[in-house]
Amino acid sequence: MSETWVVVGLGNPGAKYEATRHNIGQLAVDELASQIGSRFQVHKTNNRVAEGWLRPGGPKLILVKPNSFMNLSGGPVSQILSFYGLEVDRLIVLHDELDIPFDSVKLKNGGGHGGHNGLRSIAASLKTPDFTRVRIGIGRPPGSGDPAAFVLTPFNKTEQAALPLLVSDAADAAVAVIEEGLTAAQQRFHGRVK
Repeated sequence: MSETWVVVGLGNPGAKYEATRHNIGQLAVDELASQIGSRFQVHKTNNRVAEGWLRPGGPKLILVKPNSFMNLSGGPVSQILSFYGLEVDRLIVLHDELDIPFDSVKLKNGGGHGGHNGLRSIAASLKTPDFTRVRIGIGRPPGSGDPAAFVLTPFNKTEQAALPLLVSDAADAAVAVIEEGLTAAQQRFHGRVK
């Protein structure tokens, strides 16, 4: 199982939240599932799971969308790692990031949660913050808007036009971490000019 990776897309369940900024992590794992020709199915853990290989003979991907709300993501993530007998070094979490401009992707391992309740919950459940994150920039709300309300709103028309490429970049960033390692993936995605 050493070449097996759990790739989690964070978001909230239900049609009401599907197209919101907070669910961009789930949009990115949907893109990955499409790339590997797999579909999400209900899993005995509190998740929807799609499995497949990056390429014949390549790493196995276990793509995960927790069925819980964002602030309870830790339980389902902990369950899926335990189910497959994998350690936290095989976990990649894709999530929305207020502190990165829209249309940018950044990668890191560990660190704080920056007020992101999904990351806070995962770090608490795993008893470590040391997992790899693909941080998908959604930017901050205009003016003095409330960030908690902003993340639950849909993307505007300009953002919607750029969204497919951003989601594809986030999916590609997760693959780059798996195939090239975090440092090489950071060099590729952090230096990118749009």
